[in-house]
Amino acid sequence: MFAGVDIGSASTKAVLMRDSRILSYYILGSGSDFRKSSQEALSEALNRIGATVGDIDRIITTGYGRYITEVGSEAVTEISCGARGVSFLYPEARTIVDIGGQDTKAIRINDKGQVLNFAMNDKCAAGTGRFLERIAVSLGLDLDKMAALSLKSPTITAISSTCTVFAETEVVSRISGGESLESIVRGLHNALAGRIYGLVLRVGVKETVLVCGGGALNAGLVRELRDFIGDVTLPLDVDPRLLPAIGAALIAKERHVS
Repeated sequence: MFAGVDIGSASTKAVLMRDSRILSYYILGSGSDFRKSSQEALSEALNRIGATVGDIDRIITTGYGRYITEVGSEAVTEISCGARGVSFLYPEARTIVDIGGQDTKAIRINDKGQVLNFAMNDKCAAGTGRFLERIAVSLGLDLDKMAALSLKSPTITAISSTCTVFAETEVVSRISGGESLESIVRGLHNALAGRIYGLVLRVGVKETVLVCGGGALNAGLVRELRDFIGDVTLPLDVDPRLLPAIGAALIAKERHVS
């Protein structure tokens, strides 16, 4: 049995696999203690199948906290793990858009799941899930409610500010100007999608494009991404946040065997 533990900025994911089959997984909020969240995620995944850490042959950690944990025997970048997980489940994918809370990644891969090129937006919240989270808080909404409002709107109120703080101020100004909340929220999703598209253009758009990470759960954002990119594939059989952890477990198996 092999484990992949992805300690991201927003959530920690643990996946257990045997014979390239997912046995169990668990997702929880990362919080401020990566050691604690990684241990808890792995323990809960093990508990679900009545197993212990001693039953695991090898563990690979990935994500922001991959070095700040005591559960893994080896750390691998989330770029490599994400590419491996996507290629395993969706071998037709050639472009990956991984939208996380703290960063967004655009990755080009070949038919073997090898990384050809990648680009990341990790210096500013404006191109990440944090952009929507911060504004959602200021509006007193959750992300699901924002997505529902966005999907209702036939129009888009352009949000020109590229800085999250300035965008919050612009949203307040738009509301006070009498523009509909639905149109404003769609404008926020459209602005984020546009920034993500710019990142994707840096690596080159090649079909099939797969969108994963927490952003793939946001229907409002996905609609706007489709307006920019065209057809995109969403993970249907697994939680879209799990793909790097799945890749980590697969890499653990490969390195154990070799």
